[in-house]
Amino acid sequence: MDPQARAAAPGSATRRFLTGAGAVTLGSLLANIAAYLLHLPASRWLGPEGYGAFAALLSAQLLVAVPSLALQAVVAREHVRGAPHEALRSLGARVALLVALIAALAVVPVSLLLDTPVLATAAALSPGPVLCLLATEQGLLQGAERFRALGMVLALAGAGKVVPAVAVLAAGGGVGTALAAGAVGVAAAWVVAAWVCRATTTRRSRPPAGGTALASPGVAAVLAAGQVQLVMMALTSVDLLLARALLSPEDAGRYALGAVAAKAAFWLPQAVGTVLYPRMADPAGHRGAVRSAVGVLLGIGAVVVLAAALAAPLVPAVVGEAYRPVTGALWAFAGLGVTLSVLQAFLLATIATNRTVEAGIAWCGLVLTAAAVWAAPRELGSVLGATLVVVVLTTVVAGWRAFRVRPASAVASERSVG
Repeated sequence: MDPQARAAAPGSATRRFLTGAGAVTLGSLLANIAAYLLHLPASRWLGPEGYGAFAALLSAQLLVAVPSLALQAVVAREHVRGAPHEALRSLGARVALLVALIAALAVVPVSLLLDTPVLATAAALSPGPVLCLLATEQGLLQGAERFRALGMVLALAGAGKVVPAVAVLAAGGGVGTALAAGAVGVAAAWVVAAWVCRATTTRRSRPPAGGTALASPGVAAVLAAGQVQLVMMALTSVDLLLARALLSPEDAGRYALGAVAAKAAFWLPQAVGTVLYPRMADPAGHRGAVRSAVGVLLGIGAVVVLAAALAAPLVPAVVGEAYRPVTGALWAFAGLGVTLSVLQAFLLATIATNRTVEAGIAWCGLVLTAAAVWAAPRELGSVLGATLVVVVLTTVVAGWRAFRVRPASAVASERSVG
């Protein structure tokens, strides 16, 4: 639906937004529930020390998955601008090959950094290339506004990663075997997603925005968006990785369990950015979309923080008495995740308006977070407190910048009219 049609049918546009948000929210929720349910049996069956290694490798896996997040944003944006499906799938394949090379080179350094077995580390990083292929299909669905199909694919991908890993853990498998099983599940999810995408999107490209087709994107476009996604993923993982290196194995495992609340608060409202992303790319509605996203995120975040505080006393009964020391800080972990979700909304707006240079604010925040955690006392509460303070300050600065600076596309449009 073009912009004029949307303006002529505001009720229809509202229904489409609510339906899309609901579908993506449901798919994301199911995927996230599956992901967090993985932590429960893993923490119990592997014990604090084994679970600490497992959680650290999952965080490393998020870092190698960053290109897939950037790829989906670029594919969705370029699909709207008229790039053909074949060109976008070719882009996805090229990015997947690049990620495969990077993942192969990173296995040994990551293994040494996290003090984890090489084979287990390789299993953790192996889904990276397949996630890029999967992200290409998700980007095509997002760009075509097939949010119901996108929600189904998101849920399928989450289940594909988690169900095989849980089955292996239940059978007595270790960290590496469980991660390898999850990698196989991701590959199966991609095969199904490709079929769903071809079955639910038109074979021809949608009409280009503005009536003029633009050149198909290259890997450089993904790299530009990728550095924004990279710093975001690094900010969501740096405290956990440093906790693994600085705290005792038992406290590192407890911190990893507390970080589950932060991850939940961060990932739960992902549908907000997915559905509002096209509006963020519209110069006329950019600020309004960002304000809406932040308001919804804070509302969801307040519920998550309250839920974490109320559920904290149940932690020892669910995962064992060894994790009791983390119960008093569970609400703060959730607050950290809420803050990171708001920061992500500001950074997503920079991708939508081609202002990725402003990710420098987040890069500075990452460096300051690492420095603050390193200088903090080697205690669970001190590491969490240092991380939370720096992330809050980074988010405030990023928000001030997001509302103060006008989208470059709006300025260019006014100049052309003038």
